[in-house]
Amino acid sequence: MTSTLPRASTILASLGQAAFVWDIATDAIAWSDRAAAVFPDIPAAALASGAEFAKLIEPVGSIRTDTLGHSPPARGGAAYRIEYGVRTSTSAPVLWIEETGCWFAGADGRPARAQGVVRINNERHARDEQLVRLLRHDPLTGELNRTYLVASLAESIEEAARFRASSAFMLIGIDRLARINDAFGFDVADAVISEVAARVRARLRNGDVLGRFSGNKFGLILKNCTVDDINIAAERFLAGIRDDVVPTKSGPVSVTASIGAVSVPRYARNADEAVNRAHETLDMAKRRRAGSFSLWRPNVERDAQRRVNIRVTDEIVTALNERRIAMAFEPVVEAGSRDTAFYECLVRMEQDDGQVLLAPDIVPIAEKLGLIRLVDHRVLELVVAELAGSANVQLSLNISPDTTMDPAWWASIESLMRAHPGVAERLIVEITETVAIQDIDDLRGFVTRLKNFGSRIAIDDFGAGYTSFRNLRKLGVDIVKIDGAFVQNIARSADDRAFVQTLIDLARRLEIKTVAEWVQDDESASMLRDWGCDYIQGRLTGLASAARPWEKRAETILPTAG
Repeated sequence: MTSTLPRASTILASLGQAAFVWDIATDAIAWSDRAAAVFPDIPAAALASGAEFAKLIEPVGSIRTDTLGHSPPARGGAAYRIEYGVRTSTSAPVLWIEETGCWFAGADGRPARAQGVVRINNERHARDEQLVRLLRHDPLTGELNRTYLVASLAESIEEAARFRASSAFMLIGIDRLARINDAFGFDVADAVISEVAARVRARLRNGDVLGRFSGNKFGLILKNCTVDDINIAAERFLAGIRDDVVPTKSGPVSVTASIGAVSVPRYARNADEAVNRAHETLDMAKRRRAGSFSLWRPNVERDAQRRVNIRVTDEIVTALNERRIAMAFEPVVEAGSRDTAFYECLVRMEQDDGQVLLAPDIVPIAEKLGLIRLVDHRVLELVVAELAGSANVQLSLNISPDTTMDPAWWASIESLMRAHPGVAERLIVEITETVAIQDIDDLRGFVTRLKNFGSRIAIDDFGAGYTSFRNLRKLGVDIVKIDGAFVQNIARSADDRAFVQTLIDLARRLEIKTVAEWVQDDESASMLRDWGCDYIQGRLTGLASAARPWEKRAETILPTAG
């Protein structure tokens, strides 16, 4: 028994394909049988000629004739391949076509006839569109990703400048998202991010652009938006986010957001400037309170401070390279005898003009701009060199919060301690109280490693933050330095007296030595001595100086803490 082989046109139609011959001279197109099955919604008359068929093609109706006109003729026919969409009306779905064929030239060398095969290619086009969408959009929220958001911002600024219009760029930051993440997990945090995006999206006007800028931040471009409009829009977005809880699988979650914004192109002439200023105002809003809004405005003092920051940053880097970082030494004396127990090392920076920058001029800027670790590395080298050169002196070294977790600093101190035996036992490392609050568990490891060397640990500016005495015991701190803001007025303030006396009493019970900072007069010093304070420092006993008094006379050694 034999079976009849299907006609080629039937096979093509079953694969969503049809063959054609296009007589370009007459513009007539002849199709294979069952072409109507491939183009079910397109009238036969629209397929009968190149001109009628071109009316259905998008995005460019002349794509077929243009392709033939621009491809060079070849002996035996010139091959070509094009893709396009066809539909009978704007309301009809687009049918994506891949056309493969070859054309033949007439006596004048121009295209006279073309033949080939068309096939439906909707699946591939959908995949390509999806890839493009994934390239441009954030996979979680479906909004523009950062790259395309910033590109859209640049275009919007150029457009606004060209037409003398006013627009705005906003950064919307979800408040305390890390807490939600820790409490409920990543999936709930993702649900919150998606819901916030949807709520902002629902309140946009036509033409506004929304994108996910980073993990918890969205960027928003508001076109044709005045300063008054910015304030109104910001409140609308904030209210839309905070007024209703976000339903999640772990239950409802209350969410707020903060917003920073800048008017463009008035206060930002390019995308980088707009992003930086929106970031700046978002940080300001968050510092003021969660769920607030801040709009960037010119500020003479801020701009002047930035110029200072830039100058000092350059000076710090240059001074490090040229070894112009130096130290001053402030005596810390025993409260009873006034004999020097140790010296606190304070950083100084010698400038080209001979002036000297003090620690308050250097440290805050170095911390803010990420240079403090370099400064701390250099100061560590200087302190160890002083200790190695003077067998009887004891020095204390202040380090930045960032340095406590810096592996490179650990490598340096371990190397220096091994190279200079006996130095570690005469080194006191002072840590600011804020570090003890924020990183108590990590800090315990830091303290343990230092104490294993034989060094002692002091908590600086105690009382300015919220470190508990329980944490001091947990850390094994040797010395507490009471913040000078409470000490300097104890002769005149009953509140300060009560506070300082309580700190000293509690420290004594825990067998922790105490240092009172900013002591300015004998009356205060006598009070501190009578309360049991171990050491004092400040104007009364001598401020920081580059001189090295231990080179002239022997110094009293600090008793072992505890």
